[in-house]
Amino acid sequence: MAQCEQVLTPVDGVVSRMRALDAALPARDGVAVFNRVYLAVTEAVDGCVDAGRFADARAAITLDVRFAERYLAAVDAAEEERRPPACWRPLFQFRRHPGVRPLQFALAGINAHIGHDLALAVVDTCRTLACEPADLEDEFDRVGDLLVSLEERIREELTPGPDLLRIADPLTHLLGTWSLERARDGAWTAARALWALRRLPDVAGEFAERLDTAVGFAGRMLLTPLPG
Repeated sequence: MAQCEQVLTPVDGVVSRMRALDAALPARDGVAVFNRVYLAVTEAVDGCVDAGRFADARAAITLDVRFAERYLAAVDAAEEERRPPACWRPLFQFRRHPGVRPLQFALAGINAHIGHDLALAVVDTCRTLACEPADLEDEFDRVGDLLVSLEERIREELTPGPDLLRIADPLTHLLGTWSLERARDGAWTAARALWALRRLPDVAGEFAERLDTAVGFAGRMLLTPLPG
């Protein structure tokens, strides 16, 4: 009997690209730190799709891939010495700064990807599938729940030291100003606004540009160098 060939999916393609980045980048590189986090999230989403935990697997896969493509496009732009979106520039600019800690790199990448890319990925998905944002809300929420469940683990893994010492650590106070849940809620609102503005491309473009700039500013704050 002939051996069955493995059928590669679009998610396999983005996972393969992220694994290649993980192998190529130095472990302490800020982009590498975020990439490891995002790879774990993407693999978790893929596992949920395989387990049938999404009511609409096609919508979940399309959203997941459109989302990942925006991060990978930013990586390509930086590698080719083009300007990535403003939301990603702080991470690429500070990726080798010795005063920035791994957790800061991880959350700055999450901030860029959730705060800016997720809204645009929802719009991309709606255009691909000829649907409305409301049709993707369940998939959006389930992906968001996975991200929230991973956030605490990420904080624990990348913040060494006893809990009593963390209270006085400036990193604790810096990261207390940012919330993944608020960023996710903001991304959903931005996605709905961009979709409503799709027939006004000039206004939609200005809205997206302002969103990009604001998320980039927050990312720069998250990457404030700290004493060791």
